Amino acid sequence: MFFEGGRIVAMREMILAADEADRKAALAKLLVMQREDITELFRIMDGLPVTVRLLDPPLHEFIPHTEAEMASVAKAAGVPFERVRRRATELREANPMLGHRGCRLAITYPEICEMQARAIFEAAAEVGRTSQSGRTPVAEVMVPLVATLQELDLLKRVIEKTAQAVQTEQGVAFNYHIGTMIELPRAALQAGKLAGLAEFFSFGTNDLTQTTYGLSRDDAGSFLPEYKEKGIVEQDGLAQRQKAGAPDTSKSVSGKGS
Repeated sequence: MFFEGGRIVAMREMILAADEADRKAALAKLLVMQREDITELFRIMDGLPVTVRLLDPPLHEFIPHTEAEMASVAKAAGVPFERVRRRATELREANPMLGHRGCRLAITYPEICEMQARAIFEAAAEVGRTSQSGRTPVAEVMVPLVATLQELDLLKRVIEKTAQAVQTEQGVAFNYHIGTMIELPRAALQAGKLAGLAEFFSFGTNDLTQTTYGLSRDDAGSFLPEYKEKGIVEQDGLAQRQKAGAPDTSKSVSGKGS
């Protein structure tokens, strides 16, 4: 939803914005695109739940790192080359998998969360109002990379406030649920508390496996074959660790959340 066509251009404009006015202008473009995408999903699903995850990737993934690519982005976004290079440096992280991504982006840039929530709810209102089958959309807003109850509580209030605003503006009621991803051991350990706020869980077994085992999918191949050869593990792939560990965690968390 963010990397295709004009979407990534608008996303880069938002990231590279010099001030709040420019950032809001870029977000207004993204709102229209997101709303169109989600409206189509609601129409296709025809009353079945549609789960939309809030922005998860770190912002540096939207900015290229070679000077030639930066120059191209600067031209497309209508900003100075130096601003692109400076922003790329600012966004660079030593460990992006555990860095400024997921719900952390929504907390530090609440306007992004508000834009996505508004796109979801405006789409739900539009499809609910024009549905020919009589079936109304069910929106599920999923908050990624939650580690603490406070993170989910803060963002749930932002999402609910946006839902109420859209319902008032549109004069249309719609069904929605707010849930979270379980992809960090901390979230799994306090699943019972998170269940008091979340209406559903979704398991991110990729990140959950990596953070539980302390393995990186990008680096584990350098030593897991040796582990297999010495009988420490039966398989040398991270996917096997995922199959072994994630189901047990999922069962435990599901029990706490029920």
